[in-house]
Amino acid sequence: MSKKKDEKMTFGEALKINLRSFKLLYDKMPSMYIAKIIGIVWSALTPYVGIYLSALLINELSGARDPKRLTTLVVLTLTSAALITLVSILFNKWKDLKESAFWYKIYKMFSDKMLDMDFVDEDDPKTHQLLSTIYQNINGSGWGLYRLYRGFDSLLSSILSLFGGIAMTVTLFTRRVPDSAGAYTALNNPLFIVAIIALMLAVTFISPMLGSKGESFYAQNAGQHNLANRLFGFYGFLGSHYPEAAADARIYRMDKICEVFNKDKTGTFCSKGPFAKIAKKVTGFYSAGSAAVSVIFTGCAYVFVCMKALAGAFGIGDVTQYVSSITRVSGNVSSIVSCIGEMKNNAEFLKITLEYFDIPNNMYEGSLSVEKRSDRNYEIEFRDVSFKYPGSDTYSLRHVNLKFKIGEKLAVVGQNGSGKTTFIKLLCRLYDPTEGEILLNGINIRKYNYNEYMNVFSVVFQDFKLLSYTLGANVAVSEKYDGARVKKCLTEAGFGDRLETLDDGLDTYLYKDFTKKGVTVSGGEAQKIALARTLYKDSPFIILDEPTAALDPVAEAEIYTKFSEIVGDKTAVYISHRLSSCRFCDEILVFSEGSVVEQGTHENLLENESGKYHELWFAQAQYYANDEAVSKLFA
Repeated sequence: MSKKKDEKMTFGEALKINLRSFKLLYDKMPSMYIAKIIGIVWSALTPYVGIYLSALLINELSGARDPKRLTTLVVLTLTSAALITLVSILFNKWKDLKESAFWYKIYKMFSDKMLDMDFVDEDDPKTHQLLSTIYQNINGSGWGLYRLYRGFDSLLSSILSLFGGIAMTVTLFTRRVPDSAGAYTALNNPLFIVAIIALMLAVTFISPMLGSKGESFYAQNAGQHNLANRLFGFYGFLGSHYPEAAADARIYRMDKICEVFNKDKTGTFCSKGPFAKIAKKVTGFYSAGSAAVSVIFTGCAYVFVCMKALAGAFGIGDVTQYVSSITRVSGNVSSIVSCIGEMKNNAEFLKITLEYFDIPNNMYEGSLSVEKRSDRNYEIEFRDVSFKYPGSDTYSLRHVNLKFKIGEKLAVVGQNGSGKTTFIKLLCRLYDPTEGEILLNGINIRKYNYNEYMNVFSVVFQDFKLLSYTLGANVAVSEKYDGARVKKCLTEAGFGDRLETLDDGLDTYLYKDFTKKGVTVSGGEAQKIALARTLYKDSPFIILDEPTAALDPVAEAEIYTKFSEIVGDKTAVYISHRLSSCRFCDEILVFSEGSVVEQGTHENLLENESGKYHELWFAQAQYYANDEAVSKLFA
């Protein structure tokens, strides 16, 4: 039975979530945790060495003052301090080295999961919304995995330090006041000792509990905090982070819109904003109470230690030891309680993180190997395929039946929303059909090894992406590549002349994200590089999903015509709004409202004056009537 939305998480549930999240982090970064644990153990226990030696030194100074013993204690104190400092530096350097990649590994974990999950989930806006929320929680207040990692540090350090403090504090309560101390002998009474310990523990626990209670209000309002961060992250940096909006921002003064989200006083994080109001009232009260209670404990500790010292239970040097150690005990207990409180507050954010990592892979992955044929004798068939996107009641494709002939050049045309891109996603098995089946050489594609089946296709999607990396690596999608082959592919894709102008050739970085020497390519040049990428992969099927939208009609038709020659005996599928680019294809599929309404050659389809293709052809032709170069394509 599902819990009510407003029901609070129990401590047991919070503990399970924290332990599971810890294991998730540890599995990815074991060496970092080992370095941290060793460093924590060393840092937690070594301070007591100095406290103990200092107490011995002060006792000797206030007592016998034996020069030989004093010299020994001083040398021992200085030597131990030097050694502890040296080892601490080495441990910290080791830990810092391991932690240097912490953020990289955190974000890589999320990225790896995104790339590993089924495309149907990766393509789901809910998945990206979930990931965005996780990032906002981390970036805003460190909630989630970062707090877990930091909390582990504090918790383990406090527990270890607590053991050391207890070991040095226990004699404070066992050392008796002399019987000659008069009224001070009451300090030996077990009831008095129990009362003092109870008082100190109560004060110790109350302080962090108040602090955690105050912090919980920030956790409860994390949604508002995240939204404000997202708004500021976008509108606050519109001028510097989004150069593509520069022209519009100036023409329409878009900065005026941004002012709404960057208010001086009433903004989310400003002096009259909601978090300021919480701080002035609720959280401010709890924080002040926490600090005040801590001071009360320190006062109690000093009074009790000094009373026993005054009564003659121990010397003045021991006062330093006991005050330091009992204060550390209290601080560590408080820290442990705070860590537990933070762990419970953070559990809700870890729950969201685990929800992301728990997204299952439901797509069936077969085991059959895709036959590697030198004759590229592959045949694809859509058999009564229908499809609707998850969560939608409307079919994007209905009863599609077709078969690709080997080496055929197939054009797919239709208006926006007619199902063209959905058709390609099904063909590449980014999605599985809702009904019907897709066959490769007569076998349902679900039965093939997924990665092997994906390698059958080279695709240039309409929203393709080039990385801010070298030109050669962008084409080969690898750091190691055949330079001569990359150049050949770029030349065949029409980028040869531009390549000759680049001083660093294939080593030229695209864009200026990581180097000033980077080259910014135009939309048309980017599309040519993407086309070269498909050639380099050398798959038996090549799919171009409107990749030349940034080119003019003549340039697009020229590239398609040339590309048709380049692909040779490969099966090619072209999707384009411009029907002029499809004339060289062997067959044309006309999509409308999710169905294939016509199929045939350009000439045959054009003869059907009542057909969709005839309508689309002449609807476009009229716009090119005055352009001699383009009109020839429509002749």
